[in-house]
Amino acid sequence: MRKIFVSGCYDIIHAGHIQFFREARALGDFLTVCFASADVLWLHKNRRSSLPDEHKRALLAGLRVVDEVVVGCGTEEGIDFREHFLRIRPQVLAVTEDDKYAPLKKALCAEVGAEYVVLPKTPPEFPPISTSEIVRYIRAPQEAPMRVDFGGGWLDVPKFARPGAYIVNCSITPTVSLRDWPYERNAGLGGSGAWALLNGKNGVTAELDLGVGWQDPAIIAETGLCIWKSGARPELELKHHGGFLRGRMALYWTGKPHDTPGVVQHKRDFDAIEAAGKTARDAVWASSLEGLAQAVGQSYAVQLGEGMDPLPAKGAGVLAMKYSGGGFGGYALYLCATQEVRDALCQEEGFRPIEPYVKSGM
Repeated sequence: MRKIFVSGCYDIIHAGHIQFFREARALGDFLTVCFASADVLWLHKNRRSSLPDEHKRALLAGLRVVDEVVVGCGTEEGIDFREHFLRIRPQVLAVTEDDKYAPLKKALCAEVGAEYVVLPKTPPEFPPISTSEIVRYIRAPQEAPMRVDFGGGWLDVPKFARPGAYIVNCSITPTVSLRDWPYERNAGLGGSGAWALLNGKNGVTAELDLGVGWQDPAIIAETGLCIWKSGARPELELKHHGGFLRGRMALYWTGKPHDTPGVVQHKRDFDAIEAAGKTARDAVWASSLEGLAQAVGQSYAVQLGEGMDPLPAKGAGVLAMKYSGGGFGGYALYLCATQEVRDALCQEEGFRPIEPYVKSGM
């Protein structure tokens, strides 16, 4: 009988593990799977096991392709299975191409005359996923807010960052989920940041990889009405509950999609953008709707200077408006003096009410 041995953490069993077990089992007649005990997992990975050891043993033993399951309890990193390996004396130790402990395992194989076999990467039967990705997905929220910005936009893009400058934004409802998305797509409301959060991903890293700024995933994850310091990564100065904005905000759909990466290189007045951000910052500290409207008006003037189309004017009760995000399409934010003005505005085609959103606990 040709005995095959494999080892790993196998903390959350997924389809990639099953494919590996099948390919290893095909090398012989009897497959032993060793998983790291809860103590070993804590010692070397500094994390708790997803299941008690006996539950994990039963789960692995229930797989048709697995003939035997043992628990690695040794303290040697990478070869916590030494005792079992020397007792079983398998003919093959099968590993994946990314095995980090090849020298140690080859030396162990030499002690019993076993063959060290690296299984080549074959096309995955399912999209690859790691244990850490599964954990992030499990921890991901079921819903996420979107966001509007008031001043300082573009100064969250690392190459445009300015010391002493600020970005001010607010998370909003209605929220979105993987099954329900009550907004237009490519709308300038931070949808990519919300999508990343809902899928358990690091939205800040994802946005920076696209060459744009971090403000969308930062405010969507933090929630509330926030002041951020301009820089390479998010640094929060103040988080406000945003109560003075309740009943005062509306969105207008311009009728065409928005593409932030496509307008990053446009010529723009960064001095005026910085000034709008500082006006917005002072307004948040003072809980001033009028001050925030002034910042929105400053930001809108910058947008018009970039060549964006004028937005529909809506009377004295509307304090200010601007395109959300980088503009040139998507949604526009309207700030209103009273809830009655906002609600009347939202009776018109293309307008909808929004409210500030803060995670419970603030």
